[in-house]
Amino acid sequence: MPTKYIIVTGGVLSGLGKGIAAASMGHLLSSRLKIVPVKCDGYLNVDPGTMNPYEHGEVFVLDDGGEVDMDFGHYERFLGVNCRSYWNLTMGKVFDMVRQKERRGDYLGKTVQYIPHVTDVIKNHLFEIAKDESADLMIVEIGGTVGDIENELFLEAMRQLKEDVGRGNIIYVHLTYVPVPYGVNEQKSKPTQQSVNLLKQRGIFPDVIIGRCPEFLTREIKSKISSFCDVDPEAVITGLDVDDVYEIPLIFEQEGLSEILHKKLNIYSPPDLRRWKELIDNIKNPEREITVAICGKYTKLFDSYASIIESFHHCSAHLRCRINLEWVETTDLVSTSFLDRVNGVVIPGGFGHRGTEGKIEVIRMARERNIPFLGL
Repeated sequence: MPTKYIIVTGGVLSGLGKGIAAASMGHLLSSRLKIVPVKCDGYLNVDPGTMNPYEHGEVFVLDDGGEVDMDFGHYERFLGVNCRSYWNLTMGKVFDMVRQKERRGDYLGKTVQYIPHVTDVIKNHLFEIAKDESADLMIVEIGGTVGDIENELFLEAMRQLKEDVGRGNIIYVHLTYVPVPYGVNEQKSKPTQQSVNLLKQRGIFPDVIIGRCPEFLTREIKSKISSFCDVDPEAVITGLDVDDVYEIPLIFEQEGLSEILHKKLNIYSPPDLRRWKELIDNIKNPEREITVAICGKYTKLFDSYASIIESFHHCSAHLRCRINLEWVETTDLVSTSFLDRVNGVVIPGGFGHRGTEGKIEVIRMARERNIPFLGL
């Protein structure tokens, strides 16, 4: 069987959950297929290791030491795989590879251009990953939002990809936003229509549209999106707002997404969600409850500490214990009275001197009061 490809794009606005959507689709298809997730980021940094967590969120560190986008944390948790750093392709890496090829003379005197040279590097990188990993299915997430100048070359490469791998071996999944404006109480399809039009202008016609919405998409709105965006009505899927992201595979399965993917890619890998449901039930119906303080310097953006949060989620699922998190900013720490109401303390890492004195004070008080403590 040739390697299959699912290309995941996003529109309207960032932060809708492309990584969660990609990981959830992978989970639904992982019972019989070897799945390799790839993330393409448009920024010119070689990797996110030097980026401010406030600006980009957490840096996820892989077993091979690579510093990659935080979505790889979701991939590993949902798919049960150990990702590799070269699965994260940034535009900084791409331009660096093109520059090295040009300096070696690989282009034989040709004028090096965005198309075909840069897009070929992107596609060949994907093909190398697929070959090296013997992948049955590649899930390629394109970071950012359609219309961003940073991801145009990635989108063009994904458009070209269908000719290289064959139309029967690739599908395009587009995640958009379906708002319900306050006071109107009606699901609106216009942002989705405009986003899909932007995608079509780049030569990509989505096979599946996932509409992020605070409620399940109605039959009427699915029909409207289907009509205006040229997709099958059953291929318009609800990306529901949930309290716990681990519910998303269950929502997608309820919406019939795995069956759609099976048909469009001519594959069969039925999901087994029994254990998954048990763990979610453990989270929703805990037998006990504790509070843990996270004392750090990036507490204004919880995504800065995504892996710590998800680790506690896993603890909740396996120990049937609700873990309440109390966030403590150590930069201008005035009091440690919060220690009176917590059962444990975590001190995450950080760059620079800011917040260090506050962290040291929390550590001292935790040690003196014999409060369970973990320093990262």
